[in-house]
Amino acid sequence: MPAVPPAAPDAVLVVDFGAQYAQLIARRVREARVYSEIVPSTMPVAEMLAKNPKAIILSGGPSSVYAEGAPTLDREIFEAGVPVFGMCYGFQLMATTLGGAVDDNGAREYGRTPLSVSKAGSTLFEGTPTDQSVWMSHGDACSAAPEGFTVTASTDVVPVAAFENDEKKLYGVQYHPEVMHSTHGQQVLEHFLYRGAGIEPDWTTHNVVEEQIASIRAQVGTKRAICGLSGGVDSAVAAALVQKAIGDQLTCVYVDHGLMRKGETEQVEKDFVAATGVQLKVVDAQERFLNALAGVSDPEEKRKIIGREFIRVFEQAQAEIVAEAGAEGEDVAFLVQGTLYPDVVESGGGTGTANIKSHHNVGGLPDDIEFELVEPLRQLFKDEVRMVGQELGLPEEIVQRQPFPGPGLGIRIVGEVTKERLDLLRDADAIAREELTAAGLDRDIWQCPVVLLADVRSVGVQGDGRTYGHPIVLRPVSSEDAMTADWTRMPYDVLAKISTRITNEVADVNRVVLDVTSKPPGTIEWE
Repeated sequence: MPAVPPAAPDAVLVVDFGAQYAQLIARRVREARVYSEIVPSTMPVAEMLAKNPKAIILSGGPSSVYAEGAPTLDREIFEAGVPVFGMCYGFQLMATTLGGAVDDNGAREYGRTPLSVSKAGSTLFEGTPTDQSVWMSHGDACSAAPEGFTVTASTDVVPVAAFENDEKKLYGVQYHPEVMHSTHGQQVLEHFLYRGAGIEPDWTTHNVVEEQIASIRAQVGTKRAICGLSGGVDSAVAAALVQKAIGDQLTCVYVDHGLMRKGETEQVEKDFVAATGVQLKVVDAQERFLNALAGVSDPEEKRKIIGREFIRVFEQAQAEIVAEAGAEGEDVAFLVQGTLYPDVVESGGGTGTANIKSHHNVGGLPDDIEFELVEPLRQLFKDEVRMVGQELGLPEEIVQRQPFPGPGLGIRIVGEVTKERLDLLRDADAIAREELTAAGLDRDIWQCPVVLLADVRSVGVQGDGRTYGHPIVLRPVSSEDAMTADWTRMPYDVLAKISTRITNEVADVNRVVLDVTSKPPGTIEWE
């Protein structure tokens, strides 16, 4: 099982009540240069306090505080002297627990809502406008603050939209300050952290690197590790971080599974080795993966097969590495992976989250794995990983590379994976990437999966004749951390050029379509 790092001393704990924004709260706290971690609302309060948190944030959630079985917390959390900030459901829970009143009076507010600040100089609202726009999502409303609290904001239908108790360092707002639609939300959150909780903003990328190096050395000791290097940002940064920690005890293994994009295998062998000097072992496993995927169309099954075969190849590489080193009996006991926090959440590893899809290095791993995992990026978001890569001195072409899934093109073919279909998709993908680069859009687009609908054909006309070819889907998206995303509004002339080139140059493709779905409801990848 993955070795999950323990909570850092003096972290800000985000208590998750099943909110869709819990991960975003943690991210916003980190943007304020304060380390944060998410814990489930089911964790006993004594266990939370045992972590010596600098502050506690109570997230929103879908429940009503009065509903049967609604999540709750022991009153002790508000009496322990630790600063607490409640948001939405967390705000209402604080109110009811401490003697305030929350009513189901029909005062529902969803989306952008005008907020009126009545105490402009308060701890939370110092320096913000009296009238501001916030993002609401609630049915119940707080009608009376607990004794000792000062009401600091309201809306047209909610008399108590924020309250503060400086003496006990307890604060709350009815809205979601963590989302960008709350125009001064980050400022309010930082006021809680810096002014309310008295926290110094000293969590930096340099600190992350130093802490992870120490953690890796403690975990691995004198044993050896191998790292699955895919050429992507995540595995590259994980490998560079582990190499900095344990040096030549690490061997990177690049599995050429035949699911990579055009030219990427050569790029991995040249660019990454040149940048880091790591020991790299290349394993040709194309035939093995294609045989394992033959006849399989279900996306979850494909992901699990790819994850299983990765591990089996690593086990083979382990024996070969030991044999080649002439170190009989030397223990290669660790497997390094570039698992990120969004991977964990989407695979059902977050608190109160469903299994959206198994990531190949989380839910897709076999139960009988023989390695202990080293996952130095497991608690980080993508932009934080890029900053760590820059701190480690990796070149921009690696650090700023667009995300590419571990299972590769295997999950960008909707249907069975075959060599012919892979070659077709590789050609279409290469054209899209070339044109996006030529248009200077690489930094504007977070990721642009190119998807082959292998089991779909449509009628077309090419060369004055009837064709019956496959459609290619372009999926350009913009995002900050892959937790949410929106489709990128690309220039029409760029789309037209990509479409024309693909239908002209890629055999058996006669249609190019654009995916204009946000996340949610869709995921970034199709499978």
